[in-house]
Amino acid sequence: MREWWRDAVIYQIYPRSYQDSNGDGLGDLKGITQRLEHVASLGVDAIWLSPFFTSPDKDMGYDVSDYTDVSPIYGTLGDFDALMAEAHRLELKVIIDQVLSHTSDQHPWFAESRSSRDNPKADWYVWADPKQDGTPPNNWLSIFGGSAWMFDTRRHQYYLHNFVKEQPDLNFHNPEVVDAVLDVMKFWLDRGVDGFRLDTVNFYVHDASLKDNPPAGWNEFPNNPYDAQQQIHSKTQPENIEVLKRMRALTDRYRDRMMVGEVGEAGTRQIEVMGEYTSGGDKLHMAYSFAMLSHDHSAAHFRRCIEGFQKDAPNGWPCWSFSNHDVMRHVSRWMEHEDQADPIAKQSIAMLCSFPGTLGIYQGEELGQLETDILYDEVKDTANIAFWPEYKGRDGCRTPMVWEHDKAHCGFSEVQPWLPVKAPQAARAVDLQEHRASSVLEAYRETIGFRRQREELRLGTTRFLDLPEPILAIVREHEGSVLTCVFNLSADEHRLEMPGDAHPVGPRDAQLKQHVLDLPPHGFAFLESHDAVELKWVEGSTPAE
Repeated sequence: MREWWRDAVIYQIYPRSYQDSNGDGLGDLKGITQRLEHVASLGVDAIWLSPFFTSPDKDMGYDVSDYTDVSPIYGTLGDFDALMAEAHRLELKVIIDQVLSHTSDQHPWFAESRSSRDNPKADWYVWADPKQDGTPPNNWLSIFGGSAWMFDTRRHQYYLHNFVKEQPDLNFHNPEVVDAVLDVMKFWLDRGVDGFRLDTVNFYVHDASLKDNPPAGWNEFPNNPYDAQQQIHSKTQPENIEVLKRMRALTDRYRDRMMVGEVGEAGTRQIEVMGEYTSGGDKLHMAYSFAMLSHDHSAAHFRRCIEGFQKDAPNGWPCWSFSNHDVMRHVSRWMEHEDQADPIAKQSIAMLCSFPGTLGIYQGEELGQLETDILYDEVKDTANIAFWPEYKGRDGCRTPMVWEHDKAHCGFSEVQPWLPVKAPQAARAVDLQEHRASSVLEAYRETIGFRRQREELRLGTTRFLDLPEPILAIVREHEGSVLTCVFNLSADEHRLEMPGDAHPVGPRDAQLKQHVLDLPPHGFAFLESHDAVELKWVEGSTPAE
């Protein structure tokens, strides 16, 4: 029997920004439960909840101080159980974040570990002596700026933190640590969750000898010094595979559960690691990286990502997405002018639905939501404040969902939200798009529904046609039926000749007349046929009247 997650569309919810149910300006679990009908109406299969665990919020919940309880700002364990029950009633699976590479510095494990060098948890975190001159043990850097090492006066040692200093890294070389994180996962599996999104899954194991990372070989020094190194020793170590195998063995004891891992790597290496971590059926069920969360909007890039994964992991499984809580919203990344926003948004869901694998969409994406312009005095993502203003942090993609355009704060909250709701975002409210055939929201519903109906898109083989930029053409084939998915990734009109027989099906904005396919700016079409379709570039042509 085919596993449910292989065909799934997963909808990410950022709890702090989805719906405030108690009037404190922060989204919460009860608010999410109230809005699940909207999620179900999209035709998605599952929700992924970003962290809602007890946390001092130095990194918006990704610094966990209690893995098995709910932060009071989000509610209670009872509220989580009610959310899960309602999701399951609506036939939505529930996937939760597990932030296991590091904890909060306020976690009881770390409080004990830092208390001395000989306590029972002394080796639960990555501790190292200073060099003779007092400097850190090696050159490893934090993603959020500065050294990845913080000196602790209790132990007179440094501890490792790949992220903010309040996020000490666990020592996965210690078997007790692996046992402890497996117990955390078991707690939630026993509670009935359907799967896990594993944060920074390739950061679990570090090089135990603490060798320096080599330089990346840059031509121009990057904005973030972290990118000036090849992180070949601080993460993605071979021993990580054994940790993933233990996690998989635990998950496989439960019926219909899954794990999707976030791979934080650079360049082509991220696709290779996705393959390594999902091959063989004994590690992750699937993985995603930041490969498609970039500014690269070329046909060659998307083709390279998919073909690279197919090559490196022929029996692995990818999860593709264009936006999440860590990056600028993809419509804003890819558009040159605001009037391109809706065409890009509609094309992007059509393109995503043409890709093989599991799909992820981020809240507000179904509205064609744009990045919010956050001012300095509005910043909440202080982890990245060192890079302002060249990098304004992640607040711009985390602003509240907009439900009703004419209500205070667009129906998210009755009081001032934790991040502002601004006019460009309010103009894309759910109520303005409901039942409007030309809206982005209805395009998402139509396209996701089309994918559900077409076995070529869910089950079919995948290959690409050789066409020049900016045309991406993907052929999906299943049991003698062929869908050719064609996308114009530019703001100009383009024409293709199609000598064979095919006809458009499903959502589209291209015109097919007399074997000529006219693609408007950011246009697309799904072409159905029983044989391979041949498309030819018409150089310098313009669409027919």
